[in-house]
Amino acid sequence: MMALNFETAKHKKMLMERTKNCTVKLGDVSALYPKHSVVWVTVGKKFEPKHKLYTAIIDKVRVKTMGTLTSEDLEHQDPGINTREDLVADFEHMHKRHVTMEDTVTVIYFSEIHEDLES
Repeated sequence: MMALNFETAKHKKMLMERTKNCTVKLGDVSALYPKHSVVWVTVGKKFEPKHKLYTAIIDKVRVKTMGTLTSEDLEHQDPGINTREDLVADFEHMHKRHVTMEDTVTVIYFSEIHEDLES
């Protein structure tokens, strides 16, 4: 089973509140997350234990540049991010490196899988 892991407390909160159903990853990681794959959505820092929040299915995967992200991509990634420039600043802080509008990113949309049928 593959995992979509999130490291920040901000992302954990959004995932738990179900306000985040998309992630933007630096680089082309589309081969790692094929459409219709089932993944665990987890939280935890690198090299530390992870906590599984829920199981999800990958709905859509797009490779773009940072400069071509849409307002929909930004909203589903983080409702508090309004512009691509805000996301670049967020990524620079998170990844501790310079990020440009020409950088390749992979946009991954996912949906939670419920274990039961609601009638």
